[in-house]
Parts: sequence; structure tokens; C-alpha cells
Amino acid sequence: MTIEHLIKEYEQYLEAALFGRYINLDHIKTLVKKHSAQFDVSIVGKSVLNEDIHFMKVGSGAKKVLMWSQMHGNESTTTKAIFDLLNVLAESENTSVKKFLNACTLGIIPMLNPDGSRAYTRLNANRVDLNRDAQDLSQPESRVLRECFDNFKPDFCLNLHGQRTIFSAGEVKKPATISFLSPAQDDVRTVTMTRKKAMDVIVKMNNNLQQQIPDQVGIYDDSFNINCVGDAFQALNVPTILFEAGHFHEDYDREKVRELIFQSLWVGLVEIAFGDPQGSKEKAYFEIPQNDKLFYDIIIRNAKLKKGRRHQISDIAVQYEERLIQDRIHFIPKIEKISNLSGFFGHREINAHEQLVFAEDNMELSEGISIDFVLINNERQPLFV
Repeated sequence: MTIEHLIKEYEQYLEAALFGRYINLDHIKTLVKKHSAQFDVSIVGKSVLNEDIHFMKVGSGAKKVLMWSQMHGNESTTTKAIFDLLNVLAESENTSVKKFLNACTLGIIPMLNPDGSRAYTRLNANRVDLNRDAQDLSQPESRVLRECFDNFKPDFCLNLHGQRTIFSAGEVKKPATISFLSPAQDDVRTVTMTRKKAMDVIVKMNNNLQQQIPDQVGIYDDSFNINCVGDAFQALNVPTILFEAGHFHEDYDREKVRELIFQSLWVGLVEIAFGDPQGSKEKAYFEIPQNDKLFYDIIIRNAKLKKGRRHQISDIAVQYEERLIQDRIHFIPKIEKISNLSGFFGHREINAHEQLVFAEDNMELSEGISIDFVLINNERQPLFV
């Protein structure tokens, strides 16, 4: 099955039961049960609050790939993409799928942090970042992942995450819609063969993405932290790839990004199964721009602001706070910064043309306040998504 087919027929594989940013265990239970008729599904542990952690074994091939999603509970885009991918792999009579399943075995933890997913928070129920617990293994979810790693003995690991809207793909006005990293495995960030193999797969995925989102792929800084799971597994000489689902224009539900992650999973897995990465694409990997933090959700340019008895011309940066309200994520506009923001970009930009800008009831604007709209020359300008 070619990537061209999957792009053209994506609606056929889209898991319609999952949509938007809020995905918890209740949303995937039925899907896990559905796929248990075809794949080997087991409960490999419990969360702090006694929620099930599932492990799905797919395929029977010699190449083994371990992947996990929602280690951070509020990073759900990759979970949606996993279930899209499972719909492809369920077509076991398809010649390409059958060939893949005979070559590769996937071990999938679709939701490592079900407590954080339910609360829509990065942390687990003990308020621990599981991606800083790779050595202490202080949390039950961390121990589950490490036990799966030790028992499954993967040849590759895919560490699936989501990133904020602040990231740019380098120092340009291009959002980092997808980001990758081949983590370091020592303090001096030696480019080992293990890292090079991960780089090969990233380059392959990037080549596909550049045809659809040119210049919107970034890589993360590879500073080493042995407490991070990706660094820890890389240090054990298992090629590990960090995926970060980011922002696409007006895609705050991350449905377009979900599709791009789905494509990347397929392209990456096919490369692992059949491409036999040999560590030859290091140069191309380092040509991918490194992420920078140059974006805000909204920038209001050239605003005249009242400061006591004086006025000043400045820019206003608005960042959305993601808040769970009645099982739905609401994007609350909040003033992040008031300054000269000429070196920054907004996913949405409003030019006030040096007109007076106020909040409701002519309240002066200040950093840290949440507002639904601003008044520009007494004309209401909504700030919602």
C-alpha cells in the first residue's frame, strides 16, 4: 500500500469515533475491543487511579517496533493517528498490509497516562511528568512502559507526543507543524550508529511531509537528559524517534496534523520494515531546521495603549490557554506579552493601525489577563478560535 493511496483514501481509514483534542480512556475502550478481535490486546498495568493501560501486539514479523502515545495526557493527536493506522492494518487481506505484518511486529500502548488524559493534563495523577521518570521509575505508568520495553525487546521505538503552538520551524514565519528528534544517548551528544538509524527514518518521513507542508517540519535540540524516556532508550542502543504533533493553520482540533502524523507513522514503519536503515542520512537530518519559539496564537500589531495618562504604541501577544470544561477543550485567550514583537509571528495577526485598543468597559490591557475580545477604535474584535 503506497503513501499516495493512503493520502488519497484517508477518509476510508479515519477513525470517526475520535475527534478533537480531548481523548480519554472512555473514547478508546470500544476501539480497543474492536481491534482485539484481530490483534493481540492485553492489559499490562494500571494507572495511579486504577485505569487500564492496554498493550496491542500487531503483526508477526522479525522487526519489532514499540510505540506509545499520551504519555502526556493532553497530547492526544498521535492517539487519533494510531487508531487510523490500526484501521489500515486491519485490512489483513490487502497484499501490502499482509507483507508488512509478516515483516514487522508492532507493540502499541495507545494511552500510557489515562489519568492525565481524563484530566487533560501533562502530568499523571501524582503530578509527575512521566517523561522525566525514566530512571527513578517512581510511577506505575513508567514501570509499565519499562516492562513493555524489556519484555518486547524492540528494534525501534516511537515516542509519540504533541507540542504547543509556539514553535516555528527555524527562524522563519513557518509553524513547526510536525517535529522530530533522534535523541542523544550521552552528554556530548555523540552521533552514534543508533542515532543515525533513527535519523534515516526521520529523513524519510520528512521527505514525504515536505511535499505537503513545505518548510513546516522541525527538529528539537538534542541536549541529553537520561531521565527522559527517549534518551534513556536511545542510551540502551535502541533507535528511538520522538514525534511531536504541532500546529497547522487554523487547525486547533489538530485534525489535519492527525492526518500528517498518520502518514508519517506509515512511512516510518515501512522504512523500518523494508528500508533497513543503515545510518547514511545524517547530513540530510541536520539540514532540517531546529525548532524555535517564535509564534503566538494572535498578535495585535501597532496598538495604541493607554498607560495612565500617556499612550504608547506596542504589539499585543495573545496565547490560548487550553481548559477542559464539561468534556470539551475551550481555548481561552490570554494576553501573554505587550512589547515590540517585530521578531515574532502570530498564527493570526490583526493590525490596529495605531488606533486605541481596550478590553471590555474600556479596561486597560495588561499581561496575564484573559479576554474574549478587544475594542479597536471602539470596534469589537473577537479573539476566540
